[in-house]
Amino acid sequence: MIKTAEFVSPGHPDKICDFIADSILDAYLEGDKDSRSGVEVMGGHNLIVINGEVTSKVHPDLESLVKKIVGNDYRVIVNLSKQSPEIAQGVDTGGAGDQGIMKGYATSETKSFLPKEYELARNLCQKVYEKYPYDGKTQVTLDGDIVKTVVVSFQNSKNEELLPLVKSIIEADEYLINPAGEWDLGSFDADTGLSGRKLVIDNYGPEIPIGGGSFSGKDYTKVDRSGAYMARKIALDFVRAGVAKEVFVKLAYAIGKPEPVMATAVLDGMETKIEGYDLTPRGIKKLLCLDNVKFAKTAKWGHFGHPEFPWEQ
Repeated sequence: MIKTAEFVSPGHPDKICDFIADSILDAYLEGDKDSRSGVEVMGGHNLIVINGEVTSKVHPDLESLVKKIVGNDYRVIVNLSKQSPEIAQGVDTGGAGDQGIMKGYATSETKSFLPKEYELARNLCQKVYEKYPYDGKTQVTLDGDIVKTVVVSFQNSKNEELLPLVKSIIEADEYLINPAGEWDLGSFDADTGLSGRKLVIDNYGPEIPIGGGSFSGKDYTKVDRSGAYMARKIALDFVRAGVAKEVFVKLAYAIGKPEPVMATAVLDGMETKIEGYDLTPRGIKKLLCLDNVKFAKTAKWGHFGHPEFPWEQ
């Protein structure tokens, strides 16, 4: 089977916006661990717009926070309101902050329990980024276990230097290095970014279904995030226990209700109920120690496959 996955560097406009959104979330949680945040960020061409809903006892200086990330030349617009009181009423009693479907996945084919094509694309992107810490993308196409094509486009790189570097990292039948030509104008100077737009990269790559909800800028009551982390944890538990080689987990919630309306796992093609876990938002928060997570760390290299994250343990 032919499979392809891509990855983008932390210098990509969308990922910078994710990083800003989660840095804002961290700033609120640092002063008030019960802060509720649903922040969206758009950036580009010397402008950053922060929009959404935040309910918190603290008021961090968001303009200064953003300028520490992107520089003082940016104009920062902050437009935040409090969470809807109707929604807050359901969350106050322990209910989910929204309805939605969350997917989790784990496979025994790699040490990270992630799809091979995804892991290869991410690993390549990380290693190229060490030499070229700028805007960039990688893409890996597999035919079975054979790497057929590798695509790498990185800002401020020279092909005569980039090609040997890529070849030293991964063997392939074909290499497409800066296929549109070398480029220096990138990131926010060349394009706009939006938080929550790189959902497939944040999850497991294009071969694995996802729920569709973004993660960045959201606190644990937003099950788009916490539920997806829990789904990954459950999938990992099944694979590590040797119960199955490939596991898909499906959770679904109704706004204001603590228990999921769906909680099933597909173990090597066989569906089973999920039991033995507290799947309420508060239960997930406690199990995964989400009070101790610095969420900005999740915004750079995907949310799964990193041993330091508690849902991976």
